[in-house]
Amino acid sequence: MLEAVELAAVRGERVVFAGVSFHCAPGEALLLTGPNGAGKSTLLRLLAGLVPPAEGALLWHGSDALADGPGHAARLRYLAHADALKPGLTLEENLAFWARLWGGDVAAALAAVGLEGLEHLPARMLSAGQKRRAALARLALARVPLWLLDEPSVGLDATSIGLFGEMLAAHRAAGGTVVAATHVPLPLPGSRTLALTPA
Repeated sequence: MLEAVELAAVRGERVVFAGVSFHCAPGEALLLTGPNGAGKSTLLRLLAGLVPPAEGALLWHGSDALADGPGHAARLRYLAHADALKPGLTLEENLAFWARLWGGDVAAALAAVGLEGLEHLPARMLSAGQKRRAALARLALARVPLWLLDEPSVGLDATSIGLFGEMLAAHRAAGGTVVAATHVPLPLPGSRTLALTPA
């Protein structure tokens, strides 16, 4: 499904990483590990089509994944450090914005992350953990084959991590792929690890 071939990224004059290769089949999970500055977030942004590779190729079912930017964007969900919530909108309004773009059931997505009953609360009133769960709720809207997750468990308590684990398991069981950058264990049994080191 997803294959990286000798990828390299440059920021300014500095090589962030080079020679990165891997492949992920449907249902697989790949954990990106390494110290701060090793390029985990940059690699995720490259995989999402937000950063062009300096070298190498990114393939989707054997074809250039980045040749069709909108098509590539439509097959993935990218969860970055920022939770991407408008503070003046309610939780339901925030999620409804994404549902209009992608489709999906807002109430079911909120229930998947344990936020039912809080839908009318302005996003600015949510705790840090609730904001992170609201960001994760976007994953539970319309199904796509590829999830790219940057430190997805930050701010989550044990119950929330359990719910997130159920989402991850269902995604993989349906043939979805996960690539996640993390410094801590994630509920992704059987995942492989790609350890990045600063260039």
